[in-house]
Amino acid sequence: MKLALIGYGKMGKAVEKIALTRGHTITLIICRENLDEFNAANLDQCDVAIEFTNPENGLGNVVQLLEHGVKTVSGTTGWDISIAKELCLKNKGAFIHATNFSLGVNLFFEVNDHLSRLMSKYADYDVSMKEIHHTSKKDAPSGTAITLAEALLKNIKSKDHWVLGDSKNDSELSITSERVDPAPGTHIITYTSPIDEIEISHTAKSREGFAYGAVLAAEWLADKHGCFTMKNVLFD
Repeated sequence: MKLALIGYGKMGKAVEKIALTRGHTITLIICRENLDEFNAANLDQCDVAIEFTNPENGLGNVVQLLEHGVKTVSGTTGWDISIAKELCLKNKGAFIHATNFSLGVNLFFEVNDHLSRLMSKYADYDVSMKEIHHTSKKDAPSGTAITLAEALLKNIKSKDHWVLGDSKNDSELSITSERVDPAPGTHIITYTSPIDEIEISHTAKSREGFAYGAVLAAEWLADKHGCFTMKNVLFD
């Protein structure tokens, strides 16, 4: 498979390493220094693009890819993906967006969903979340934390929205964010009652897990059309 890498920071380099070990070819790499090469002629040489950039450029990058008919995998968080989804469906393209491509994190999403449904019956427990990432991560809370929070809000009816930071309002789900190095990513969900505490967590050891999942997503998307998530990749 011929891949385009849009974004060549630490994640882009990790994706490149995994993709090459799995027998793929990197036909285009776009970074800040060669934005003029992000053009139709070069995109014509690609089967799938993997986009990891930043919240400011994520939408523009994905729109350009989808408008040119390039199947796109995006892991950039902190932007509204609804426009990209609409464009994908309009153009009959192929698009996967995930707040986290790690296989372990996506299994953790399922654990979080199941546990929160169980805990919803027990009002004595209050739930909160903490996430820790490296200092170069710009968005807070993380996209992964927001995905986890959405499941909590869906299942625990006493919470109606999340807030960044500590909260004394019982209807608010508190998410605290820390930025320290080195920390690829940790997410901790805690249920606290007057008599005990239940905690689940996921800690990434390196970026390789995210990169591996992104390459798997690109392989899965290669013969598909439509808008998908990592849940489709792993469980369909």
